[in-house]
Amino acid sequence: MSDEPLLAVRGVHKRFDGVVALRGVDLDVRAGEVHALIGENGAGKSTLLKVLAGAIAPDAGSMSLAGAPYVPSGPADALARGIATIHQELTLALHLSILDNVMLGREASRLGWLARGRARTGVAAALAELGRPDLAPERRVLSLGPGERQLVEIARALAFEARVIVMDEPTSSLSRADVERLFAVIRRLRARGVALVYVSHHLEEVAEIADRYTVVRDGEVAGAGAMAGTALPTLVERMAGRRVGELFPRVARSLGEVVVEISDVAGERLPREASLELRRGEILGIAGLVGAGRTELLRALFGLDPIRRGRVRIATSSDSGRSPRARIAQGVGMLCEDRKLEGLALQRSVAENATLVDLAPFVRRGWLSLVRRDAAAARFVERLSIRCRGPAQRVAELSGGNQQKVAIARLLHQGADVLLLDEPTRGVDVGSKAEIYRAIGELAAAGKAILMASSWLPELLGVCDRVAVMRRGTLGPARPVDEWSATALLEAATLGDAA
Repeated sequence: MSDEPLLAVRGVHKRFDGVVALRGVDLDVRAGEVHALIGENGAGKSTLLKVLAGAIAPDAGSMSLAGAPYVPSGPADALARGIATIHQELTLALHLSILDNVMLGREASRLGWLARGRARTGVAAALAELGRPDLAPERRVLSLGPGERQLVEIARALAFEARVIVMDEPTSSLSRADVERLFAVIRRLRARGVALVYVSHHLEEVAEIADRYTVVRDGEVAGAGAMAGTALPTLVERMAGRRVGELFPRVARSLGEVVVEISDVAGERLPREASLELRRGEILGIAGLVGAGRTELLRALFGLDPIRRGRVRIATSSDSGRSPRARIAQGVGMLCEDRKLEGLALQRSVAENATLVDLAPFVRRGWLSLVRRDAAAARFVERLSIRCRGPAQRVAELSGGNQQKVAIARLLHQGADVLLLDEPTRGVDVGSKAEIYRAIGELAAAGKAILMASSWLPELLGVCDRVAVMRRGTLGPARPVDEWSATALLEAATLGDAA
């Protein structure tokens, strides 16, 4: 690996409507290295990625690629020059084949006809290079799993002979097995001299795969260096701009009476069998592999999916209704895993998203008082440290961590006594995670009962009072958190109950 940068960014500035997004950012990426770009939501990473991809032009500064000036006129030009970006939300045409997706925009032609044979050979070679010679180029992308779809994006980058591949949160929707396969692909690309810019909130992954790193905070570079020998707490401190004493702040609380009791619950497909008791003031975690049935259990409890068998008792209400409307009336609130698809109305304001579940407090003589509503939303903004211009700002314009806080604000406004949290910090940066954990702890201390499903084991061990493991649709017994270790949780999730 040469010390000379393949991609060099010098003094890049970018401003949006008076808000400074980038302040003189420098970045060096070498051929044959994985360079981690890390920082909190809103730090400027996304803006920098858009500059690299040619989606926006910087206000000042310069870039070079292989020693030549790099001034892309747009994303297509950036790709033609050798910089490919693989976004967190994959940009594939699901109804088309792997071949068509890889060659989209680069269709080879001969006398006006697509040279399908030649294109197929090239795509098959790219898939073989990525370790999947078994994937037929004719397969429709819709039939592929998340990890395989990501390989199609990478194969497309190779087809365009990309020298720099930018990966934005590439593992956010992958199982651990898919992550391992992706890392094997990344190592192959690194070995052949491709430069990779790796953006992730998962610092454990960064430490495992990256050679060097650059930390961005408030639009500026807050630190850079070799990953070897750099402790994760050092990265956290540079990201947050403050010393983060502990990622999982513990809030003192005491447990009360049982408020949720489920017995032998089974859904149409998942879960197969689940029983548990949840107490007031308790945070009970559910661990398990992707597809084990954790999300399905929470959805069934909230009434989003039907329950085929079993009994659910909510002590806050004698109503036995199982629809979401009935559950809300019983004091149950849910934070969905996919906040963009199910959890939030992205084109609506912070105030609308936070209060829409209950507008009655703001109605006077049949009229909705927007002043009272916005004042209530402003209090949630302050309480949860939501970074926004104000209650009127659209949620779509907020960072992922702040969007999640808006979803939590909705539960607070609802006044729910029982909170069902599905992956509450998915796609959230380190600093926002600590703030969300503190908010969850404070809710439990106030007497709320919290059932939390998560695929991140340190989160469960750091936040919960008890943890149960879901394996192939069956929920094991909940045990005190100090009786678990990450290894024991993983063994229970893969092999059955750990000793």
